[in-house]
Amino acid sequence: MSTLIVIRDETERDALAIETVTVEAFRSLDISSHTEPFIIEALRAAGALAVSLVAERDGRVAGHIAFSPVTISDDTPGWYGLGPVSVLPDCQGQGIGSALIREGLARLKARKARGCCLVGHPGYYGRFGFENPAGLGYDDVPPEFFFALAFDGPMPKGKVHFHEAFGATSPQEP
Repeated sequence: MSTLIVIRDETERDALAIETVTVEAFRSLDISSHTEPFIIEALRAAGALAVSLVAERDGRVAGHIAFSPVTISDDTPGWYGLGPVSVLPDCQGQGIGSALIREGLARLKARKARGCCLVGHPGYYGRFGFENPAGLGYDDVPPEFFFALAFDGPMPKGKVHFHEAFGATSPQEP
């Protein structure tokens, strides 16, 4: 079995594979509301997937990451939200998620983004430079689960608002 991982932009033909990866990645997580595939679909339908990458291994989609614009109450422009990020369970722990995050952050920086934030597991995102910022947060999320990384300029202050697609709880209507 090859260990070569290819990171590339999502294409239209990847939608079903991305849904499968996302469902499987979050299936056993008790902290998940299992709406992640609906969120990705809603972001895609709204044209809000600023960066959407897949990781291929052995010719199959093994991972996916999405980045979408966020707004911040202090009006700091150019910030993005990371998530969801998904890796097939049998491919987890093999660097696929890390490769997706690194490439996604590089693509945001190339777009002259000012920063990125996310809600995630403490202990994981610090390796990429993310921190729990004082004065910046997301409603109803404890500070230890909210992370941000400033690329350009100071860390904003206030509340982050993710795209309305993060409220999706069911498949999009055709």
